[in-house]
Formats: sequence, structure tokens, C-alpha cells
Amino acid sequence: MKRNATAVWKGSVKEGAGTLTTQSKVLDQSQYSFKTRFEDGIGTNPEELIAAAHSGCFTMQLSAYITEEGFEVESLETKCDVDFQDGSVVGSHLTVTGKVKDISEDKFQELVSKAEKNCPISRLLDTKITSSATLA
Repeated sequence: MKRNATAVWKGSVKEGAGTLTTQSKVLDQSQYSFKTRFEDGIGTNPEELIAAAHSGCFTMQLSAYITEEGFEVESLETKCDVDFQDGSVVGSHLTVTGKVKDISEDKFQELVSKAEKNCPISRLLDTKITSSATLA
């Protein structure tokens, strides 16, 4: 399986602007620019998209692990903070809150740690990955 997205950029890095379009068209000529990446412009940026991919991938992986262990997921909510400093992504922190029937705190933390290390996006990223988890 292969997925794709296309970026189109026009102009210089500071004054120019671009659009991003995904294969599914969920993003369809979505605007990005220097201002959306480094200031407060309207639009998206690569780090925000990495955060979305990481939180989504991790949450699906965690759901799979919980289900494999025989527990029922009521809900999982994950926020991902990607830390971009001096031109590099230096970290990705996942904050997850879960509602899972009959799971112990220890088992939940074990599965969170396993998902943090093993989701495909975690394995892709060459950066420090951390997580914190709360059962609701």
C-alpha cells in the first residue's frame, strides 16, 4: 500500500506560499507558508501534520493492543506536541486519555508504552518520543 500527498510552492521561502493536497483530498490545496510555520499565519505546516499523523497512528495502535488483551475501548484521545527547534524536530510527546472497561492502571501504562514504541509513525521518526497517559 502506498499513500501520497503533493506540495506546490511558489516564490521565495519568506514571501512565497504553497498548497498541500492529499490523495484522499482531505487536504485539498490547503495553504501553508513561512508565516504558518514560524509565526501565526492561517494554514497548516509540516510539524502540525506530523503531530496529526503521530497522534492518529499511536491511538490506533493503542486501540489494537488494548483489544488484543481482551479489553473494551470506550474512547481514546491523544494530543501530540511536536517540538521543532533550530530547524529540526527534536521531540514528539503524546498525551493520551483513555476510557477502557476493566483495565488496570498498570496494564494501561504498559500498553501505552508498547504503542509509543511500536506504532509505524513512532518507528519512522528519528527523534525523542515520550508519552503520558491518564485513565478517565
